[in-house]
Amino acid sequence: MRAMSQHAESQHPGPSHHDGATTSGPSAGLRLMHVHAHPDDESSKGAATTARYVAEGAEVHVVTCTGGERGSILNPRMDRPDVLENMSEVRRQEMERARDILGIHQEWLGFVDSGWPDGDPKPPLPEGCFGLVPLEEAVEALVRIVRRVRPHVMTTYDERGGYPHPDHVRCHEVSVAAFEAAADPTRFPDAGEAWQVAKLYYHHSFNRERMQSLHDATLAHGLESPWADRLKEWVPEPEWDARVTTKVPCGEYFGVRDQALLAHATQIDPDGHWFAIPREVQQKTWPTEDYELVTSHVDAPVPEDDLFAGVRAGAPRASVG
Repeated sequence: MRAMSQHAESQHPGPSHHDGATTSGPSAGLRLMHVHAHPDDESSKGAATTARYVAEGAEVHVVTCTGGERGSILNPRMDRPDVLENMSEVRRQEMERARDILGIHQEWLGFVDSGWPDGDPKPPLPEGCFGLVPLEEAVEALVRIVRRVRPHVMTTYDERGGYPHPDHVRCHEVSVAAFEAAADPTRFPDAGEAWQVAKLYYHHSFNRERMQSLHDATLAHGLESPWADRLKEWVPEPEWDARVTTKVPCGEYFGVRDQALLAHATQIDPDGHWFAIPREVQQKTWPTEDYELVTSHVDAPVPEDDLFAGVRAGAPRASVG
């Protein structure tokens, strides 16, 4: 079931702009929506792209499917009883800080974190969690937001979820279904006026080619790579990496990305792998965030370097509330 008692205000979020946000620029009036499973995903996937488009004047909306209530504490400094006892509120506060750093609009879809099923065999998911919610219920909730916000572009995870967390896989299923349903006036007719999102993308920044390049560059600078062990186990999938169609230049916004990551203090260890490779090495080696264009209703030849390619010329740019 939806956790509306917890997130009743989530359907009417106010705009959230940091001091550097602007309503003018080359992307003014364009709207981008990221759909993520948990608070912190918006900062670990596509955050520099987000910061770039916000700086250019676009409205960037993040829909967070769950509250992250069952997330593990991955930062030793935050592994405290007071944090554990108030995990839901702590995760919401972290999201608010990251939201303000990125300059985005953010709202909660209103479902409960499924947690990571650990064990062999894996235990059943907890009753009432996002991974067990009927698909149509979650799709309708997202369709309502899509029709209200009217984004020109949506992003979500690939069919593997980026990694096989049940909430990530469910987020993929819900996002793809809502992308289609939002444009169909016969689907959820009480959920607002139909809206055709022009383009749908999957995140692909955690691809082997990128990690290998960052690993090699780190070693070339005489530093220890955080990806050494992972790359030894990472079976090459050239056909998977070839699915990348779109590389968005955003290296100058890696600093904003890092600050948004650090806002999620329960999830991000400042001494961990996220910051083991110097930012300058990252900017020089791989200054883009990468995506797969899955569906497009505009003329957008690939490869691309802009999520709004093919949209800019004809998009209605009025801001909607």
